[in-house]
Amino acid sequence: MNTTESIDIQQASQLLKLLGDPTRLTMMKLLQSHECCVCEFVEIFKMSQPAISQHLRKLRDSKLVQEERRGQWIFFSINESHEDYPFVKSILEHLPDQSESITDLKTQGLRVCCE
Repeated sequence: MNTTESIDIQQASQLLKLLGDPTRLTMMKLLQSHECCVCEFVEIFKMSQPAISQHLRKLRDSKLVQEERRGQWIFFSINESHEDYPFVKSILEHLPDQSESITDLKTQGLRVCCE
């Protein structure tokens, strides 16, 4: 999808529903500028690993995020080649930066705590 194309209403509705959850929306904003693993999201959101994994599964199933295995750990990033990435990116650009969460992890010595 380029800037002159429009997105199907049904597809937009599904994406907005997926991103309507504050945790998933924040995850996407974080992933816009940082790769993260599950353990980092557990620390950032103060949620259980299974709860974080459920959110990531929904994002992965929609193909909005991709994963890369490094040893026993899996790192997540935004799938910029997704056909609807320009639409998602336009939403994320209106949200406040979340880099402070990553900075806090670094300060606590928890950034990439699983490597």
